[in-house]
Amino acid sequence: MTEHDGPDAAHRRPERLDDATVEALGKLSEALEIVEQARGELYAFHRLTGMGDLALGKAVELLRGAGHDEMASRIEAELVGRNVIEGRWTFQIVEDYDDGYYTAFRDAEASARSELAGGRRHLFEAEMKEDRRTRGRRHHEALPPGD
Repeated sequence: MTEHDGPDAAHRRPERLDDATVEALGKLSEALEIVEQARGELYAFHRLTGMGDLALGKAVELLRGAGHDEMASRIEAELVGRNVIEGRWTFQIVEDYDDGYYTAFRDAEASARSELAGGRRHLFEAEMKEDRRTRGRRHHEALPPGD
């Protein structure tokens, strides 16, 4: 195999690594990717909730401007700036998630890769690419041009 016939060195399995371990590390990587997506959704929830609160504040101003002071005051007192979970705004939820579960998950995945595969990432996917690509065909190259 020439240098450009397969994955780069960072994506080749160490000689001692067996198929079962590569598969297990691949599943662990997949699990982390799912958690990364969940984290993105949590940030979207954070941003959308904040945008909703700001829009609510504007609605309260408009209600007040339209002469509905009592209703505006009631909505403002009940909802504007309200905690979304007891004692917490969404930024606090995001911070707890990041500092707790997310950090522990990332650390566990990185530690497993480090101990079992010398820190190499996406070995399962790199081998899948080799199995699925058509050698010699354009857009099926092992590496980008120049690598």
